[in-house]
Amino acid sequence: MPLTHRFATAEDTPAIVALYAHLAKGNPPYDDALAKDNLAKLAAYTGSGILISTLQNTLVSSCTLIIIPNLSRQGTPYALIENVVTHTDHRGQGYGTATLHKACDLAWDSGCYKVMLSTGSQNPKLHDFYKAAGFEQSRIGFQIRRS
Repeated sequence: MPLTHRFATAEDTPAIVALYAHLAKGNPPYDDALAKDNLAKLAAYTGSGILISTLQNTLVSSCTLIIIPNLSRQGTPYALIENVVTHTDHRGQGYGTATLHKACDLAWDSGCYKVMLSTGSQNPKLHDFYKAAGFEQSRIGFQIRRS
C-alpha cells in the first residue's frame, strides 16, 4: 500500500494528538475540542493545515503547513513548516521525507517562493534528515518565548 497524503479533518484530531506524543518527550496531550478548534483556525488560511500521511489508514507522519501572504516580492507568499513528526515505529522508512516533499509541493502549488522550517533540536541526525530531504541550513534564526 502506498503512503497517502491529505490535510487533516476534525475527525483526525485524536490520531494527531496521539502522534504528537512522538514529537518530543514530555509533550502532554490536550483536549480534543481545543485540537479541533485549532485545526479549524489553521484551515482558515488558504492552503494551510496539518498535512497527514497515512499508510493503510494508519497515521504515520505529519507536519503543519502554513501559507503566509506577503507584501514583499510582489505579494508572492511563502510557507512555514512546523511540528514535523513521524511515529517512532515508522521512522527510517522515508515517510517523514515524503511528508515534507508533499508539503513543499503544496507550497509550490500555492505560488510560494520559499519554504522555511526550523528546529530547536541539537540532534545531528535530525539535521541530516532535513538536509537529505532537500533543505539547507542557510539562515540564522532567533526566537523569544513568553516567560
